[in-house]
Formats: sequence, structure tokens, C-alpha cells
Amino acid sequence: MRFSRTIQTVDVHCEGEIGRVITGGVLNIPGATMAEKLAHLNRVDDTLRRWLCSEPRSGPAGSFCLLTPACDPAADVGFIVLQPDQAHAMSGSNAMCATTALLETGMLPMAEPESQVTFDTAAGLVRATATCQGGKVVKVTLDMPPAFVAKQGAVIDTPEWGAVPYDLCFGGVFYALIDADRIGLAIAPENARQLATIGVELRNRIAAVEPALHPTTPALNGLSYVMFRAEEPDGALRTCTTLRPGRADRSPCGTGSNSNMATRHARGLAQPGDKVISRSIIGGEFVTEFVEETRVGPYKATRNRVSGQGWIYGISQIGLDPTDPFPLGFTLSDTWGG
Repeated sequence: MRFSRTIQTVDVHCEGEIGRVITGGVLNIPGATMAEKLAHLNRVDDTLRRWLCSEPRSGPAGSFCLLTPACDPAADVGFIVLQPDQAHAMSGSNAMCATTALLETGMLPMAEPESQVTFDTAAGLVRATATCQGGKVVKVTLDMPPAFVAKQGAVIDTPEWGAVPYDLCFGGVFYALIDADRIGLAIAPENARQLATIGVELRNRIAAVEPALHPTTPALNGLSYVMFRAEEPDGALRTCTTLRPGRADRSPCGTGSNSNMATRHARGLAQPGDKVISRSIIGGEFVTEFVEETRVGPYKATRNRVSGQGWIYGISQIGLDPTDPFPLGFTLSDTWGG
């Protein structure tokens, strides 16, 4: 066996959503800020992401959490999410996975009953408070980036579903939030393929006409996801974030839950102190707490906390044989969609 490159990961899932935390093999990424590092991965050199996130080393479900030295001295570690479509600034479920891996493996010291980890992200500092019992992280609460509504009640016209209203929101990345009944589907496991396909198609159509510009950080520009939402009888919010090239988030989605709270506040449905349960397509739950009002550039915004849990399920070493004919991987439509 001979490798030209190796990566070590601690493999974690958060309410079913996979986040493989890179703990060795990457020293750093060029850039003086996390926004510059994100831009480098997306615009200059995406070979690391493609190598890890494509077949045969990975698949469409799940992400890799890239840890780097922090650029902000107030943070413990830098954090970027690698996914099949691109590198992303922030993900709640993946930050919970990273917190769990860092503390349960001893990369950062665990204190009971609470430990804190501060992530430096392109969307700002994210503080994780981990509730710890018996050497295990049993809950992670994230102080999320400020969330704001850039456009409320925007509409995309479609031949299939007519006029589809959406809220354009930022919760760490940009979302188009769409009520699931607008496309005639319930958020349920048996509809996952249809939801994923339609969600990615709607994302691509909206992105073609909506630049989704962040008011302070250009590296955050651009629509990342469509999230479908539906009210549950018990007051919870059923959610399904759809990710390119075509899958459904297994978790309730932290940055999407952050965005949803901002939309609720914009509509007069939430005030500081309120809590909302987000429930995923497979029944996992996050709790989002509205902490306070704030501003991001010209936008009214909310500061929210999102809580959930992650579980370590493996430790991996990934290598690249120099004769491997697929050094950047591949995707096939039978698994990845169109």
C-alpha cells in the first residue's frame, strides 16, 4: 500500500445527518480570514473537496467538516463544511458533529457539566456549549450567526407548480424557504426523492434570477439551499432541506432552523424568549431559541440558539493511491440524481 495523501476523520452523525470531521492530513487553507479560506476552496482550488466528497471515497449523503487554525483569536478552531456541490460557510448539524468529535476524542479538553468550543466561520463566530455527562456530549447548543430575511414573499413562476412563494433568508448560508404544500407533497420519508429533486430544481431556478447578496461578506453570496417547511399539529415545524445534486437533509438543519426563526419574527410570530422545535424528515429534533434582535447591514436580524446532539460512529483513514484513476472522484446519476 502506498498513499500520496492521507486524511484522518472522526465520523459523526447528528440526528442522522453525517458529518465526518477531518482531524488530520490538512494543515491549513490559504487565506487571512475564514471568508478568504472559503473563497479559496470554492474559486481557486477545490481538489480536496472533490477528492473527499465524490465516489468512490464518499457519496451524496453527508459532509466533511474541515478544521483549520482559527483566524480570529477569540476562536478555538476554524470551521468550513465540504459538500458535494461546494464548500459552505456554516452548518448547524456539522458544527454539532465537530463539537462532539473535538471533545470526545480529547482534541479539546472536556469539562463537565459544560464545555465550550468557539468556531471561526466565514459567517462569524459560532460558540458551541456542550452539555457533557460521563465523558459524552449529550447536547450541543450553538449561538448561531445572526439570521435575517432578505426578501419576504418573493415568487418564482413555474410551469409545474404555478407561482411558488419563498422567503429568501440568511442563517449562516442563504436559503429559499418554501411551504411544502405549494408543491403538493408532505415532508415524509416516502417523498424524500421527489422533495430532493424538486427542491434542487427550484433552487437552481431561483438562483438563476436571485443573486442572494450578503450585505457585508461577499464570500457568503449565493443561494445554497431550498428548505421545505410545514406546521405540525403540536406546533413544531417539519423541515426538509434539499441539497445538490439531489438529496434530503437527514437532520432538522441548524442554519435552516436559524433562518426559519428570522422569518417567524419578520411575520410577528416570534419574540425574544420563544422556542420552536424543528423536526426532520426522519423525526429528529432541534430546538431553536430566539435570543434577541439585532441588525446585519440594512436588515433586521435575530440572534438564535439551536440545540441538538451528535453521535460518533467511526474513525477512518482515507488515502489516495498515486495510480488511482479517479483522484477527484466521480458521480453517477443512478445514485446522485440528474
